[in-house]
Parts: sequence; C-alpha cells; structure tokens
Amino acid sequence: MTTQRTVLVTGGNRGIGRAIAEAFLADGHRVAVTSRSGEGGPAGALTVAADVTNAESIDKAFAEVEAAYGPVEVLVANAGITKDTLLLRMTEQDFEDVIDTNLTGAFRVIKRATKGLLRNKWGRVVLISSVVGLYGSPGQINYAASKSGLVGIARSLTRELGSRNITANVVAPGFIETEMTAVLPEATQEQYKSSIPAGRFGQVEEIAKAVTWLASDDAAYISGAVIPVDGGLGMGH
Repeated sequence: MTTQRTVLVTGGNRGIGRAIAEAFLADGHRVAVTSRSGEGGPAGALTVAADVTNAESIDKAFAEVEAAYGPVEVLVANAGITKDTLLLRMTEQDFEDVIDTNLTGAFRVIKRATKGLLRNKWGRVVLISSVVGLYGSPGQINYAASKSGLVGIARSLTRELGSRNITANVVAPGFIETEMTAVLPEATQEQYKSSIPAGRFGQVEEIAKAVTWLASDDAAYISGAVIPVDGGLGMGH
C-alpha cells in the first residue's frame, strides 16, 4: 500500500489537471486542487480559490489546504494559459501574461510549498510542461519559453533540495485529447496525428499515470528528469 500523501494540483478543475487529481484520489491520497473561482474540482477533492499570478492568493490557498489536510507533500504545478500569435503580432503583454502564469506562477507555488517539504524531509514536485517547450512551435514563443523554463526550475530545485529527499521532475505532454484539441478542424487533427509516431492523440489519463508514478516511492531516485508523454512526437527534445 502506498503511503497516503497530501497532494495539491494547481489548475485541477479541468483537462489534464483534473485527470491528475482524479488519479491521486483513486490511489487513496488526500487531494486538493486550485481553480480561479474556487469551484469545479473533482468529487472527493478539496477545491480552493487561487490565482497563481498573486502570491497572497497562493498563500491563502495553501493555508486552507494545510488546515484541512496538513502540509502539502506532493505539488503538481499544472496551471497554465496560452496567448498564441506570431512573433510580429505578439505584444509584450501577451508575452508577460503567459510567463507570469505558466513560469512565475510555478515559481510562486513551489516557493510556498518548499518550507513544508523541508520540514517533512520528503517531497515530490512535478511540473507540467509541454512538448512545445523543447520542440518549439510557430505562434507560441511565449508559451514555449514558459514551458522550457520549467525544466530549469526542476533541475535547479533538484540540485538545491535533492539531499533532503525531495525530487523535482517535469512531465511534457504532447497533443492530448482535451477541449482545446476537440475544437480543431478534422483536417488539422489528421495533419497533427500524421506527425506523431503513435498515430493518435494522448488521453489525459496517460499524463496522470506518469505524474502519479513520479510522485510514488517507485520513482524516488528520479529527479531533474523530463518525461515526454507525447506518442514519440518530441522524443524528449
């Protein structure tokens, strides 16, 4: 039996984040999720309001989780946004907004979680990046920069906290069947699928299984790694 842990998933109210929260719940963990509204999390999880661009709001969310479940032991930094447009049309605001949520937002939640992880002398940090972070994508300079930055965070965190029984890893999803891919025209979906060696989009559950494994005792000696879950699209690059 796996030790029951307190897990916090940011942006756990829909898509990949929700599937991750549900997988931890199914494994018997105490699970909390953040959403901007403080509503909409999966049944069985504690849903708290948090805006990852605001340190005060994060602090309040952590205090709620700690009061209910004790210190956060597994942190999944998943909250993210996109503002896609070609470089010449991208405003500084478009760039800064995506960096502030996806990259600085991850920094804020990790910083808040770290005191508890150090006190416990045990912790798992999993950062949800993207194949785009290492592969690149036209129209996504802001998003790619934010997602590749998470690799630097995980590797630096590994060097800082690795001796305290704390690991930090990155999961890099490829094209996954979510609301975002569902609205793509059929021809576009087929074009994308033809570039994926597996020949299909991934399922949110496939991301969730990689995350729960990284948080488990089985992955205790893995840290600073980038695990691609992309059907072979980026092959870790």
